Amino acid sequence: MVDHDLDQFIVFDTSERNWKSLNYQTHIPQSHSCKPIPVAASGGLVCYRTDSGNFLVFNLLTGSCRELPPGSLDGESQNLHAIAMYSSPTYPSSFKIILVLGKSPNLAFRVFDSTRSTWEDEVMLIQKAESSSESHVAGDEILYFLSKAGDVVATNMQRSASKQYSSVLITENGELVIYFLSESGTVVACNLAQKTFFEYPRFLPIYFEYSIDVVECKGEMLVVVLSEFLETASLRVWKFSKESQSWQQVAAMPPSMSHEFYGQKMDINCTGCQEMIFICASSSEFSRHIMFNMAVDAWVELPKCYVDGKAKEFTAAISFEPRPEATVVHKCV
Repeated sequence: MVDHDLDQFIVFDTSERNWKSLNYQTHIPQSHSCKPIPVAASGGLVCYRTDSGNFLVFNLLTGSCRELPPGSLDGESQNLHAIAMYSSPTYPSSFKIILVLGKSPNLAFRVFDSTRSTWEDEVMLIQKAESSSESHVAGDEILYFLSKAGDVVATNMQRSASKQYSSVLITENGELVIYFLSESGTVVACNLAQKTFFEYPRFLPIYFEYSIDVVECKGEMLVVVLSEFLETASLRVWKFSKESQSWQQVAAMPPSMSHEFYGQKMDINCTGCQEMIFICASSSEFSRHIMFNMAVDAWVELPKCYVDGKAKEFTAAISFEPRPEATVVHKCV
């Protein structure tokens, strides 16, 4: 779980359905002006990004840590779109960190390979034909409009720090594909094997207010959308149909649960784990943590997590599989 303070390792155990605290916060290097932020995970390893743009890889169960060599290019942090992580199922200590960067239509990716302990050369991506008539992958222009309440709203995505560069990495037909959200909220897919990227059609018109996130569930890319319409709020899960080239709804939260989000300016940050989707819904007023089980179409609001008698308010979550055998051999300083 990710909160504003980043001062504790707190997890929700889906097998035992309870909160746990991991006591390895002292292993985080203190040489940085800001605390590292968790940005990706794979297998038993979690990747953190420092305020300087470098990366740390942790096993939160054992406390082992590795600081990666600097690999950023000039201006990369300003043009970074997504961070993904891949670890081998058979060799859990072997991992790759993948960055998607650049300015549309000149997107590229870079890979850190732990077996070689080095950053590979940048690889350019070619844009495939789009279903929509205009591209929003990395546009610098921000549009503004008036909401129904009379507020001025910007069309660029406002994300929590942990989810700013979040993505999902899925193996499709033996090829790695990274999915992430553009600044304007469209879904972008990067096929690393084919060296191509594609922007999916937009869900709602650009002037609609809604919160959106991309998740991986049962090996598929899904999108969770919280929107408001006719004086109520709805939270729905969507899947893109390649046959019809359109988004299709696959699940919806019961209206009795989602209605309390209406008018709250809620932001959702989600993560997938097997057949489950974990949803952090938060605003300046309150927060909710919800688990959705796609296999049985069940939505459950989780109990509050209390630390020292105070309820924690989490802004995001990252899923990982506890694996003590996933070791990182280099020390963090």
